[in-house]
Formats: sequence, C-alpha cells, structure tokens
Amino acid sequence: MKLLVTGGAGYVGSVCSTVLLERGHEVVVIDDLSTGNADAVPAGAEFIEGDVGALAADILGNAGSPVFDGVLHFAAQSLVGESVLHPEKYWRGNVVTTIELLEAIRVSGTPRLVFSSTAATYGEPEQSPIVETAPTRPTNPYGATKLAIDHAITSYSIAHGLGATSLRYFNVAGAYKSAGENRVIETHLIPLVLQVALEQRDKISVFGTDWPTPDGTAVRDYIHVLDLAEAHLLALESSVPGEHRIYNLGSGAGFSVREVIAACARVTGLPINVEDASRRLGDPAVLIASSDKAIAELGWTPTRTDLDVIVADAWQFLQDLGDRSHAAR
Repeated sequence: MKLLVTGGAGYVGSVCSTVLLERGHEVVVIDDLSTGNADAVPAGAEFIEGDVGALAADILGNAGSPVFDGVLHFAAQSLVGESVLHPEKYWRGNVVTTIELLEAIRVSGTPRLVFSSTAATYGEPEQSPIVETAPTRPTNPYGATKLAIDHAITSYSIAHGLGATSLRYFNVAGAYKSAGENRVIETHLIPLVLQVALEQRDKISVFGTDWPTPDGTAVRDYIHVLDLAEAHLLALESSVPGEHRIYNLGSGAGFSVREVIAACARVTGLPINVEDASRRLGDPAVLIASSDKAIAELGWTPTRTDLDVIVADAWQFLQDLGDRSHAAR
C-alpha cells in the first residue's frame, strides 16, 4: 500500500514508518518539525515538511482519484500541562487540523485511516483495567481534543464510508533501531529516569508515595513502541468501509513508579537520584488497559512486555543518540 504518515518525524510516527517500510509499503511522511526531528524520518520514506491541515488536500489528491491507500495520523500537540495553559493551541492544532485532513480524505476518497488516540480520553477511570466501553471524561484539553476527533471520525465513517480505527495508547516506551523518544520537552517517566542516569538531570521526582498501591507510588501500563506499530499495521489491514473501530492498546500489566526506577537502575547499572514529592492534581492511582478487544478482533498480541526489555531498548537508543550527537560536533 501507499501510505501517508502524518507526524512521521515524531517518536511513534517514525517507528511506525520504519516498520511499514520493512513490510514493503510505500511511505510518505508529512511533519512540520515543531516537535519532530527530520533525521528521525527513516531512509526510504519520502518527506514533506509542512502543516498537515494546509497541505492535506494537495497531497491526498482530487475527487475520485485517491493517491494513497490509507493515512496514519500521528501529528498532534501532546503535552497535557501545556494544553491546560494554552487550550487554543490544542483545539486548533489537533481538532481543526484533523477536520481539514478528514475533508481531504473525504474529497479524495482515501479509504483507510488509523488515528493515534490516547487513554487520556477516559480521564480518571472508575475501574481498572480500562475497557473501551468505560466512560470518556477527559480531565484536560489534550484528552478532550482527542475525544472530539474520535467523534468526528465516527461521523465521517458513517456518512462517507471511511474505514477508520482509533488506537488509544497507554504509556508508550522503548525504541526500535534508530527511532526512539527524542523531545525537547520530555514528560515521560522512562526517558526522564534514564536522563538522570546519563547525568542530564539531577534527579527524578516521585509524585506521591501514599497512593493505594503495593508500594505507594502510581501504577501505569507500559507498551513497547514496536508492539504499538504492529497494531497499526493490523488496523490498516482489517479496516471495514463505513466503520470506526476503537481499541485500547497496553500490555495489560501495571508497573509502579518505583518499579520503573528500579528497572532503569538494573539496566543501566547506574545510580538514580530520587526525590519524593507530593501528588500532582488529577493523577489517578492506577491506569491499566484492557486490550482484550484488540487481541480478539485485530489478532494483536503484545510480545515485548518485560519492563527490563522496554527500558533496555530505550537506554540503547539514548546512548546511540548521544554517540551520534558527539560525532556530529
């Protein structure tokens, strides 16, 4: 298939682009590089630098003659804290841009869409593991914009015959080959802890040590980015015209903050300076996905669920990134 990958210079988008190329697909990446890195776009992919919303109509083609067999839509603003301070950036950058993309998909007749959604659509869940039928009550504009997009995709699928899938990720981690997490503003726990090991940060803060969990720290579900990429391929291949399917993606297991820190210390063999801090407002104690629906309907099974394996891949990527940066000087 010939596939358009929006946000393909970012973390998940670049890994998925790499896997798509390995499976023999033709890949075109579009990214405005506001948070992505041009060198993350894999060799073999065509790269277009620019705004997805502004360029989608020209890229996807004219009515009745689609250029692409499908679109994988990763491009988004994704910092929860920033979304609270600057919601206008998120409603414009996420929702308006996606509506422009959906319009280009509709006009061109592009048949398939896979959307990068998020567990943030659920907000603070009432029960765990979280299933797709759980109430969606996002607690921040980031989650709200992703939920709004899911609603828009549903209506486009019903009205215009689009075969669409939304994948609601939990905590994505790890790396694949030369693709991994490399952000200017990092908010994810595993790379933050590894930055402490690399002496790029003084310490890692543990927000809350009195949660109702076995060791008092918050528990999260970590999914390896390569398992995530596999789910995107399966979603593309199984899309049904006129249907919008939604799946949670996680490992189905939970690891506490202290367990993650301990795994980072084991993998790196280096000390991790830890500071206990008070809880952050809005943080739930436990977030674990039920991926039963994806397993049953997509035939997807996460295979890289060992925390040390996930951390080791992320650690290798950061070390290689440092070596490349040093060599470029």
